[in-house]
Amino acid sequence: MPYESAITFTLDTICPWTYIAYLRLHTALTQYRAAHPTAPVTFTLKFAPYQLYPDFSKQGEDKYAWYVKEKFAGDEQRMRMFVEYMETLGRAEGVEIDFGGHVAGTMDAHRVVGWVQGEKGEEAAERVVGSLYKQYFTQRAHPSSRETLLEACLAAGLSEKDARGLVEDGNEGLMEAKMAIQEQVGNGVDSVPYVVFEGRKRDFTLVGAKEVGEYVKTLEQVGKEA
Repeated sequence: MPYESAITFTLDTICPWTYIAYLRLHTALTQYRAAHPTAPVTFTLKFAPYQLYPDFSKQGEDKYAWYVKEKFAGDEQRMRMFVEYMETLGRAEGVEIDFGGHVAGTMDAHRVVGWVQGEKGEEAAERVVGSLYKQYFTQRAHPSSRETLLEACLAAGLSEKDARGLVEDGNEGLMEAKMAIQEQVGNGVDSVPYVVFEGRKRDFTLVGAKEVGEYVKTLEQVGKEA
């Protein structure tokens, strides 16, 4: 029987580094599966929530202005350099990263991801996360607006009725999301991306956005020890 390895990907949906890591990990999984069609291990991707800025309001504020003020102490030149760098990283993964739009609280996004993952499974959760990332980082969508969450739920295959029910019921999945965030904090997570590859003999933890090759190397190591 193949060994089933869970990859726990801890993220915040407004973190550009987790988006880059998510895209690279997806590429790594595709490469590994193509190179090892009969490998003794199968990988499943599980998402775990984390809030980098839990005090953000639901309404949010201008994303670019917030980065300039909070990340670069008002230095516009450093912000432009950062944007250009992230745009370059994004293009290498096939996406056009855009720092326009709003930055805001992500609890609603986390509860939706968690609910879909628990009720609809891995593939649906991946489609939700992929949609949330794409909307926020390439389409200037608000990270937790009803419109953004609804589009993500529809992308995951939920009916419009079920999607609207989940998005509009602010309590659905809320307690579970809060508990999951606290669990990650208890596990020592204090930044994202934080990726744990579950091995038969030991786990492998990669913190920060790694190159595709490093993710592939870790997948291969888990496979060797399966």
